[in-house]
Amino acid sequence: MQQQEQQEKQQQKTMSLQQATVNAIRILSAEAIQKANSGHPGLPLGCAPIGYALFQKFLKFNNLDVNWDNRDRFILSAGHGSMLYYSLLYLYGFGLSKDDLASFRQLGSKTPGHPEYGQTLGVETTTGPLGQGIANAVGMALAEAHLAAKFNRKGFPIVDHYTYALCGDGCLEEGISYEACSFAGAHKLGKLILFYDDNEITIEGKTDITFKEDIAKRFTAQNWQVIKVDLTKNTEDKKTGMKKPDNIGAISNAIRKARREKHKPSIIIFKTKIGYGSPLEGSEKIHGAPLGEENIQLLKEKLGWTCEEEFEVPWEVLKHTSQPGAKGAKLEQDWKSLLAKYAIKYPDLADEYKAAMSGELPNFEKMKDLLVFDKSMSTREASSVVLNKMAALVPSIVGGSADLGPSNMSIMQDTDTVTYGDFSAKNHAGRNIHFGVREHAMAAISNGIQLHGGLRPYCSTFFTFSDYCKPAMRLSALMNIPVTYVFTHDSIGVGEDGPTHQPIEQLISLRSIPNMKVFRPADGKEVVAAWISALKGNSPTALVLSRQTLPQYKKSGLGALKGGYILEDCKGKPDVILMASGSEVDICMQARAILHKDGMRVRVVSMPCLEEFEKQDEKYKESVLPAAVKARICVEAGSPHSWYKYVGELGEIFCMHSFGKSAPAPELFKKYGFTVENIVQKAKQTYNKLWNR
Repeated sequence: MQQQEQQEKQQQKTMSLQQATVNAIRILSAEAIQKANSGHPGLPLGCAPIGYALFQKFLKFNNLDVNWDNRDRFILSAGHGSMLYYSLLYLYGFGLSKDDLASFRQLGSKTPGHPEYGQTLGVETTTGPLGQGIANAVGMALAEAHLAAKFNRKGFPIVDHYTYALCGDGCLEEGISYEACSFAGAHKLGKLILFYDDNEITIEGKTDITFKEDIAKRFTAQNWQVIKVDLTKNTEDKKTGMKKPDNIGAISNAIRKARREKHKPSIIIFKTKIGYGSPLEGSEKIHGAPLGEENIQLLKEKLGWTCEEEFEVPWEVLKHTSQPGAKGAKLEQDWKSLLAKYAIKYPDLADEYKAAMSGELPNFEKMKDLLVFDKSMSTREASSVVLNKMAALVPSIVGGSADLGPSNMSIMQDTDTVTYGDFSAKNHAGRNIHFGVREHAMAAISNGIQLHGGLRPYCSTFFTFSDYCKPAMRLSALMNIPVTYVFTHDSIGVGEDGPTHQPIEQLISLRSIPNMKVFRPADGKEVVAAWISALKGNSPTALVLSRQTLPQYKKSGLGALKGGYILEDCKGKPDVILMASGSEVDICMQARAILHKDGMRVRVVSMPCLEEFEKQDEKYKESVLPAAVKARICVEAGSPHSWYKYVGELGEIFCMHSFGKSAPAPELFKKYGFTVENIVQKAKQTYNKLWNR
């Protein structure tokens, strides 16, 4: 009897400590948002028990080594609820201080308004645009599944972790969530667990004004395990009769059930109350505005919070939340011991694993065979040649297309020496990924693959559909991660498919993204340079490739790594500079030959990547585009806006000023004036203007 009483007292103490920790998450979040006078308290107040249960009982991490390969990943897809994340990171020892919480949303703080990768230890990806985090999580789960299938051996689960994501109604309303979750279900990513904060509130009121679908049925149809937990009803412990307002046990049981399902991803639908415990509980008014001092005081009273100082937490809570990190440190040491034994038994696999996780790459610049092309070909075909050569050397390259692999020529082809295979529900070891017609999710999933580590992803579609990819591409650039985007059918050269498929404004659109490299190569050797830059860089790269066949140039090569270089020169000071990218370089080269016969000194400058050219020093840029040469012609079958900087006051820009038409490519180039004759005429006119001023 005495033993039973002691057990009940211990249980009550544990429950009380759990509740105190959950409430600490709530109060810290509310106080930080109030101090900033900006933020979203609704989600942190409602989801605090979910965050607590995950971090305290399940999430595998070492807060002293946040980049441990085999850690679990947690993504807050509903990034507006960032103070939930920061409160958890503070309590669980990821290096945030009270001062960091107090500087929430302030310039230079470690606690920005939405979670930002690289700015806060423990944040796995930048979220904020709703739905992106879900797709990132799918990419991380894909990476885990692929690496596990490739490296794990019996008794050696070197790669063995879960990916968790927390989303809200807004994430599931965004189309990207449907794309990504459909992909995850089709590929049986069983170690992906999604928490859905189902609070039935949106900024404009109740979600049912616009969002009425049965989420459980939707995810069941997408081959997910569906688990439901109602956190809106207070329950009692049957033994003690003690109230369990947050029901940590139910949350924990749901997570355990999700972890047991190995062949389907799981969604746990948590019925919650937005703004739990505050006077604005259940109202849209709590979503995106501080509570106010009076309401915070009422919140503390309702939760029984007795700490008087701002951001003060009981020492018992801090002691309690220190335990998972200590456990994780031990787990990492055990894992390192396992990896050491693995290296003895499987030395080649261990070396490959370590090279993959470190991002090790060969010295491509010294591989002269990469630069050998024995015939004219489209740059999409050249890219296929280069990709397959590089993929044979770099086992960590994975990727695919949004159902356009044969057209994009983005498939890694099996040979006698290397087998790539297709990533599928039955073969997670495959390196060719079939993304389906899901461009937006494809790009965001690729971000997740890159963020996970151990793999170098590329993804591909027609260039005009880069518009579908752009929100995720912007995040690639914002996070400074080297995802490679392969875009083919790069201009009106697409031809008969017409203006819907002929990109015009897409080049300037991508070039306008800070930290994005856009390569539009003119031949095979420039394609090699583009791929080297993509794989060796620390930012995303778009390869923009032609459908039509282009010649190979004798003097092209790795000079393209500088973004712009002299492809063909003249003796002495040029009379005219012709500059272009991609397929239009050929028009300039042919025009140069005619102008040369007419006695003009002409330099042709290939400009495959304006961003890389701008990184060069002024001396180099002056050597390529000398200021003294005023007669300049810029040629590109796209929007003109990229070229005003280079053409000068007296030059001419020859670009597209309208959408295209449906017709064979040669007819379109002729209709819009992209002919050798036109460029010759423009060059002469521009040069003559200088002498007639």
